Amino acid sequence: MNLIRLLLIMSVASSPLSANDRPNIVFLFADDWGRYASAYAEVEGPESINAIFETPNFDRVANEGALFTNAFVPAPSCTPCRSSLLTGRYFWNTERAAILQGAVWDESIPSYPLELEKNGYHIGYSYKVWTPGIPAHAPYGAQRTAYHQGGTNFNRFSQYVSGKAAELGVEGAKEMLYDEVQTNFDAFIADREKRQPFCFWWGPTNTHRKWIKGSGKELWGLDPDKLKGRLPAFLPDTHDVREDVNDYLGECLAVDAGIGIILNKLEDIGELENTLIVISGDHGIPGIPRAKCNLYDLGTEVSLAARWPGKIKPGRVVYDFVNLLELAPTFLKAGQTGI
Repeated sequence: MNLIRLLLIMSVASSPLSANDRPNIVFLFADDWGRYASAYAEVEGPESINAIFETPNFDRVANEGALFTNAFVPAPSCTPCRSSLLTGRYFWNTERAAILQGAVWDESIPSYPLELEKNGYHIGYSYKVWTPGIPAHAPYGAQRTAYHQGGTNFNRFSQYVSGKAAELGVEGAKEMLYDEVQTNFDAFIADREKRQPFCFWWGPTNTHRKWIKGSGKELWGLDPDKLKGRLPAFLPDTHDVREDVNDYLGECLAVDAGIGIILNKLEDIGELENTLIVISGDHGIPGIPRAKCNLYDLGTEVSLAARWPGKIKPGRVVYDFVNLLELAPTFLKAGQTGI
């Protein structure tokens, strides 16, 4: 179903916004993040993978907005998926922008961030938007709109924390990365003109391999043995496989922690209630059969939650099939671009 129609169905306020009340749009979009969030445990039952860990910030957005249980990507690989999501076109209609190796952005193809910017939005991003490809991150303004004042070490979360743990302790090393997320987002907000609506993209890549072996347990206290009997039936239910998935789940928890930092900042500056927040990932878990780069559910199904006070009824669980292709037109409609 068209995501715009779903937003209208879920709406608790049908009156249109004035131009001065256009929502901020914050898109939190992790690399290689499949459908892994504890909010899904209530849908899937206590025997699911999602029942063994907690993602309180994703769950908050889902509980205060909508949780989508059948969200799929246009393609189970980063570059074609992202080219589709940024343009609202099927990836084969984005020309060379959809090629994984050797991608080139066609400047004649509109992207939703640049269209929002033309309509008065302050736009910016941290970490990955559209890459590998040239010009890097072109559909979001390339380096002109990048906010990495705090750095990009979050993209190597387990590597960084494991390397700094002896010096700072695990929690101290994590705080360094949380401060990075905060600094980057603070810089973006500081560049905004007074009362200007903004559109921000946060794209961490730590959920992309390689992560540190054993980091799920060492950094997050996740027990790989709790995955016994919960893995897809076609995977060997061995300790090594469970540990690998467990480490990936640790990276998902890091993403959730970063989401919390951005939510808290929005709340602190009084913008949370005027912000459309969408959280998702670009495809399924990497390095697993039938997952990333494969046209099975494990490769194409992703987490999706959306929060928009006054527009999305809180606590809704949406079972309809949705495609992330619909996000671009949804954002453009929310921003009242007339496109």
